[in-house]
Amino acid sequence: MLDFERKSVVMVTCPKGFSPYLAEEISKMGFEIRNEFFAGVETKASLNECMRLNLWSRCGHRVLYQLKKFKAATPDQMYDEVREMEWERIISPDDYLTITSSVITETINDTRFANVKVKDAIVDKVREKLGRRPSSGPDMTGIIVFLHWRDDDCTIYLDTSGVPLSKRGYRKLPHKAPLQETLAATLIKASGWNGRGNFISPMCGSGTLAIEAALIALSGAPGLIRETYAFMNLPGYNEAYWDNLCIEAEDRERNAIDGRIIATDLDPEAVEAARKNARAAGVEHHIEFEVCDFRETEIPEGKGIIFFNPEYGERLGTSTLLEKIYTAIGDFLKNKCQGYKGYVFTGNSDLAKFIGLKTSRRLLFYNAKIECRLLEYEIFAGSAKRRY
Repeated sequence: MLDFERKSVVMVTCPKGFSPYLAEEISKMGFEIRNEFFAGVETKASLNECMRLNLWSRCGHRVLYQLKKFKAATPDQMYDEVREMEWERIISPDDYLTITSSVITETINDTRFANVKVKDAIVDKVREKLGRRPSSGPDMTGIIVFLHWRDDDCTIYLDTSGVPLSKRGYRKLPHKAPLQETLAATLIKASGWNGRGNFISPMCGSGTLAIEAALIALSGAPGLIRETYAFMNLPGYNEAYWDNLCIEAEDRERNAIDGRIIATDLDPEAVEAARKNARAAGVEHHIEFEVCDFRETEIPEGKGIIFFNPEYGERLGTSTLLEKIYTAIGDFLKNKCQGYKGYVFTGNSDLAKFIGLKTSRRLLFYNAKIECRLLEYEIFAGSAKRRY
C-alpha cells in the first residue's frame, strides 16, 4: 500500500509554452516551484496533495508523482531498474495496468517498445511476488505508470490524473474545432483577467472561453465536474479525504460574478452546444447567450475584455475566405469597444495583419502542434488603425 502522506518530486505537465502560467498557478496554491520546463513544472508534493493539484489546476494536463529516477543506456538496463522496484506494494494481480511514456533516446525508435519493457518489468515482479500478473492495456481505467526517458536519464512516475485534466467533463457537445479547456483557461490567465469586469466572447463556438471565464470568476474548482481520476485506483486512496477536498472547493465558490459574461455566435447550433456545455459545468445562469453576428454583440458600458478565437485556415476554412472576417474584427474592436482590451487567438499571422490594429502584446502559444499567437489590443477612443 502507498503512503499518501509521503512527499516526492511531482511533475505537472502542460502544453508547450504554458509553464509560466502553470507555475504561477501552482505557486499560489502554496507549492514551491523546483524547476520550470517548456512543457511542465516540477514541485514536491504527497499523493494527497496531488489530489488537490488535480482538483484545482486550470492549466495543467497531468500530475505525475515520481517513484524512481535512474540511469539507463539500453532497454535491458531500464527493465532491470524498473523490476527492482517494489511493485507488489502498488499493483495487485487483480488491477489493470497502463503504461504511457515520453521517450527520446538513441537506443529506442518506437515508444511502444519502451512501454512494453516497462510493462514486462512490472508484471514480472508482481507475478514473482504475488503469484499472478495483472492485466494490462491502453485503457486509462486502472493504475497508470509513466516513463520519461531522455538520453540515459529515466524517471518512473505514477500518473495521478489519467485522462488529461483538459477533459473537465462538461463538454457534452463539442461543435466545430473546439478550443481545449486548459488552453482556454491559460489564454484567459495570460490576458490578466481575474474574474472582475465584463468578459465578451463573440464567435463563442461550443462556449469554452466563456465557461472557463465563469469558472474563474466564481472561483470554481475546474476538477469538480469530473468524476474519475487515476489516483482513485491507487492502494491507500482515501475517498473521504477526496470528498472533503471537494466540499471545501464547493464552499469557496462565489454566488455571483462582478461583471457580465456574454457569449454569441451566428450559428444557432453552436450557441445551443455552448448553452448545454455551460449547464453541465454549472455556470449556464452566469452566461448570457445570444445568436447573432459578432458585430451585433452587445458591449456593456464599463471595462472588460473581448476574446476572439476565429478560424485561421488550418481546419475549417481557407485564408482567402477569412480575410474579410479579420478585417471586420479590427473594425469592430476599433468602433465599438473603446475602453476594453481586445484579444485575438490565431495560428495565422498573415490573417492577423488584416485586423489592422497595433498590438500591445503578442504571446506565443501552441494549439496542439500549431504555433499560435494571442494578440492583445488596447482600444482607445479615436484609435488610429495601424498594421499588425
